[in-house]
Amino acid sequence: VKKLNLKHVVITSVDRDELPDGGSLIWVETVKAVRRKSPGTTMETLIPDFKGIEEQVQRIIDVAPEIVSHNIETVRRLTKEVRIQAKYDRSLDTLRYLNEGGIRTKSGIMLGLGETDEEIVETMHDLRDVGVSILTIGQYLQPSKKHLPVFEFITPKKFTKYKEIGLSLGFQHVE
Repeated sequence: VKKLNLKHVVITSVDRDELPDGGSLIWVETVKAVRRKSPGTTMETLIPDFKGIEEQVQRIIDVAPEIVSHNIETVRRLTKEVRIQAKYDRSLDTLRYLNEGGIRTKSGIMLGLGETDEEIVETMHDLRDVGVSILTIGQYLQPSKKHLPVFEFITPKKFTKYKEIGLSLGFQHVE
C-alpha cells in the first residue's frame, strides 16, 4: 500500500470460520499495519459475518475502517442454496451492529440466480433498514460446473432500474 502510494484500498480475505476468533484479530492487525505504514490511505474491509459473534465484529468497529462491507449476496429465498454456511438474517444483524457502532457500511447482491424483482427490492429494503448506505449489484457468473448455473443475464437497462430504486430508497451510492 505504501510502496504504491495508494489513496484507498479494499481489503478482503477468505472466511476463517475454523479459527476461534474467526480471523478477526488478523483483520485488526492488518488495518493497524496499513495505518502505521500509510496513514493517509483510506480503507474498505470486506469482512465475513464472523458467525454473528458480536465480540469479533466489535474488533472491526474498534479499528474503524472508513467503510466496512459485508455482502448479503442474494435474496432471502435463495440464501441457503447460494450461501451454504451463511444466514440472511445473521448478515443483516452484522450490518446493523456495524452501523450501530458508527461504521459506514456497504453490501452487495448478485443477480441472475432466479430472484424476482420483488425479492430484489425487498432485499434493498432489508439492507436500508439496517443502515447500509452503499450497495453494489452485480451479475452472477458460474465459477465452475459445481456451482449453480446462471439463471438469467441481467440487462444494463435492468441494472439502471435497480440503481434508481436503490437511490430512491436512500442509499447514498448504488453501483
